[in-house]
Amino acid sequence: MTSQNHDNIAGSGRFVHQPLEELESYLLDPSCNLDHFISCDGESQGIQFPAEIYEQRCRVDSSIASGSYSFYNSPSAVSFSSNVSSSTQPDCVSDTNNSIHDTRLSVSRACSLDCENDLENKLGELRPLQPILGPDSRGVGAGSQFSIEPQLSKEAMDIIQCKNLKEMLVACAKSVADNDLFTSELFMSELRLMVSVCGEPLQRLGAYMLEGLVARLSSSGSSIYKALRCKEPTSPELLSYMHLLYEICPYFKFGYLSANGAIAEAMKNETRIHIIDFQIAQGSQWITLIQALATRPGGPPQMRITGVDDPVSAYARGGGLEIVGQRLSRLAKSCGVPFEFHGLAISGCDLERKHLKIQAGEALVVNFAMMLHHMPDESVSIENHRDRLLRMVKNLSPKVVTLVEQESNTNTAPFVLRFIETLEYYLAIFESIDVALSRENKERINVEQHCLARDIVNVIACEGPERVERHELLEKWRRRFAMAGFSPFPLSSFVNSTIKNLLKNYSGSYRLVEGDGCLYLGWMNRNLVASCAWI
Repeated sequence: MTSQNHDNIAGSGRFVHQPLEELESYLLDPSCNLDHFISCDGESQGIQFPAEIYEQRCRVDSSIASGSYSFYNSPSAVSFSSNVSSSTQPDCVSDTNNSIHDTRLSVSRACSLDCENDLENKLGELRPLQPILGPDSRGVGAGSQFSIEPQLSKEAMDIIQCKNLKEMLVACAKSVADNDLFTSELFMSELRLMVSVCGEPLQRLGAYMLEGLVARLSSSGSSIYKALRCKEPTSPELLSYMHLLYEICPYFKFGYLSANGAIAEAMKNETRIHIIDFQIAQGSQWITLIQALATRPGGPPQMRITGVDDPVSAYARGGGLEIVGQRLSRLAKSCGVPFEFHGLAISGCDLERKHLKIQAGEALVVNFAMMLHHMPDESVSIENHRDRLLRMVKNLSPKVVTLVEQESNTNTAPFVLRFIETLEYYLAIFESIDVALSRENKERINVEQHCLARDIVNVIACEGPERVERHELLEKWRRRFAMAGFSPFPLSSFVNSTIKNLLKNYSGSYRLVEGDGCLYLGWMNRNLVASCAWI
């Protein structure tokens, strides 16, 4: 996500960083609202785009594989997504290697007129390399083993003729994995006519997955992968997209509610509490917990929060961690909760015990909310920061550790299997968004691009330290926590019932599954987010 490099992707750690304001209270009473506790400074509203811009996006939406996709350089955009070091943030490939760092997707941006004209001029150049380049073109890029024989297998011909978008995406990924440039480009040419950021969920997802495949090819040395520099979203715009995703889908609320429920249970008799949040982002998770602790029989405990966050996340917040501390301090004061905040603008890869200022007599809580999957493990680095961090936390003797992670297997899976897993996982996400936002909603493009697409491209296009989206299934997390010396802390049935009440406000296609003291939130038959606790 090297010193955890993550351009978030959104991630930015969690799917995205949480919205700042208008947060509902779900910890103990899902119907209770905390708006009156928080000042509304910096509240962001949805950005309305002129109709002509939306129409222009739809006209060119099939061109996103051109390399015109724009990712802004803050780790706060996406991550179901995450945080990283600002000084070493990679974007799959460096600028000197035709990186996707500069690529732009004008289909979902309010581009300048020059940028729009540039895009139209580039549409004829969207073939990363011509299928027939001559005998001197073999092996494009250093060390490339591409075979550019103008032959197409019968299997590939059948797939193209069937026009099945999902099959064609997977077949294209296989040809990329096989370094079959000729077949890859034929598939890409067909796919550009089939994907659309204004279409059905699979068409929209396919657009971003195709962009990932093109970006993956560009890393091998393609010189045709052009960069179009269009307008980056401002911080208020970005926050409005995050807030909209937060409201229309229950993924974040599920994670916050389940984690806070475990914390409240473990802390019910404690008078001094220290919470270490390893990706605090906007600090939204702790609003409901502060309110719950304020109403505790016998009075609230003293509460201290150490908020760890990468320096790059300041873009999404519109400032540093002091913004989070000030907002939570105002809330705690209004609730009568003794409160102290300590901000740590540091990557998890660089964090050590000495940074945490542990004090005797405090009941320690550690919160990992959609953050650990950004830590490189043994498959990336001999330092294995993923397991190192867990061992360090265990040595702090915490009262409870909460884990919320995406239920997906993309860490060590081979490329094609990783591609298929990403396709299936995010298709469920896009389908859930499709139910909540109409196809005509102009904000949906912004939500999907700025809050999800960067993660998708990172999973597909990047390898090694540059691939920061490395999800694991809960069973793998169980083994890691067990090896670090942790034991399960089952979530209570009260948390289960409260989440069920929360889901009544959303589509009936969401499902809550309980297993071995853990909770899963899913869409139809696919688990998407897992939550558990450890001691």
